[in-house]
Amino acid sequence: MAQVLEFKLPDLGEGLTEAEIVRWLVQVGDVVAIDQPVVEVETAKAMVEVPCPYGGVVTARYGEEGTELPVGAPLLTVAVGAPAADTDAETEGSGNVLVGYGTGAPPARRRRVRRMAADVVTSVADAPAPGTGGRGDGPVPVISPLVRRLARENGLELRELTGSGRDGLILRADVEKALRAAAAQEATAQEATLLPPATLPTPTTTTTTDGVTRTPLRGIRGAVADKLSRSRREIPDATCWVDADATELMRTRAAMNAAAGPRISVLALLARICTAALARFPELNSSVDMEAREVVRFDRVHLGFAAQTERGLVVPVARDAGARDAEALSAEFARLTEAARAGTLTPGDLTGGTFTLNNYGVFGVDGSTPIINHPEAAMLGVGRIMPKPWVHEGELAVRQVVQLSLTFDHRVCDGGTAGGFLRYVADCVEQPAVLLRNL
Repeated sequence: MAQVLEFKLPDLGEGLTEAEIVRWLVQVGDVVAIDQPVVEVETAKAMVEVPCPYGGVVTARYGEEGTELPVGAPLLTVAVGAPAADTDAETEGSGNVLVGYGTGAPPARRRRVRRMAADVVTSVADAPAPGTGGRGDGPVPVISPLVRRLARENGLELRELTGSGRDGLILRADVEKALRAAAAQEATAQEATLLPPATLPTPTTTTTTDGVTRTPLRGIRGAVADKLSRSRREIPDATCWVDADATELMRTRAAMNAAAGPRISVLALLARICTAALARFPELNSSVDMEAREVVRFDRVHLGFAAQTERGLVVPVARDAGARDAEALSAEFARLTEAARAGTLTPGDLTGGTFTLNNYGVFGVDGSTPIINHPEAAMLGVGRIMPKPWVHEGELAVRQVVQLSLTFDHRVCDGGTAGGFLRYVADCVEQPAVLLRNL
């Protein structure tokens, strides 16, 4: 006899409390396999495909596309052991209980589900978790596929963790804590993401009454509001800026692109300058841990950059940017930008930044005083590059001029360090040959 199991919207981590159904990937009556994605949801961080930990026949779906559901709300029900279901799905669940799944139901409901799925739970507890290769040194506690992916992308061995969840379940918070500890001990990157302000499509719940329009702060806009508010509350920031003659930089790029090979983007050259400057002024590639009252400095630069999408601006992160040349950076920026526009960025693509490059010049503006991506320590802003009168070699000339601005956390350094960083960036923009000193 089929057992009907209820699958609820899991906790997707990052402190998220709700998600909007974007697209159902299954219909009522469909046979689903264990860990098969069943719905695509939009959170305040990214678009995420949610896998179902049960195999069987879908008997019901809850929520239409466009509906926002809180974490713990029912998503669908699956008949496990139904005649149409796969044989393996009749007797086994994946055990990939997503973070927070199954922990918030009323006691009566929890007992009923356990009775119906006793065999499932037993088989899962005795089997190695997927991705362990069946090693004989004991199974990894049941974890979410999203948590496994986060650990895998950051090279973290899950067997070394102790889960803080129910029955030793490894939660996303456990992985994040381990990554933060690794960052402090080995100068690896600490997780940090910011989705900066952007003009977003108007939510369907916008209401207008007596000439007053109200739009809920949720999704990306809600995350932006929370992130920027926290940055302003916690970080004593300051901004300095300088104008620079970018004529030689643009000529250098033109010469590089005239040769055979992939084209080099302006963003890649600016990123290369950023990483060289951070090597000279590492105080700005850091974060402040107020609980420990420590400045945590990172040896590697994971560079966030703005990418325009239909959903608004997102900030993908180019890993190990300091170890890449201009060609490699161009390729990575192109890959991440395409993924952002296609809506296929993973949470891992949007986290872990240690410094942000904000090229707001693409919007036709000259300058800005950006808010720092909490918990990073600095952000470099780049305005539009445009012809302006400029004194060059003692004479007035028309040159390609750009305004550069640096917003920095005054707790990690003083104005001398910030000014030195910005001046070095400007020198490299004006004379790209300065970069050769770091090669």
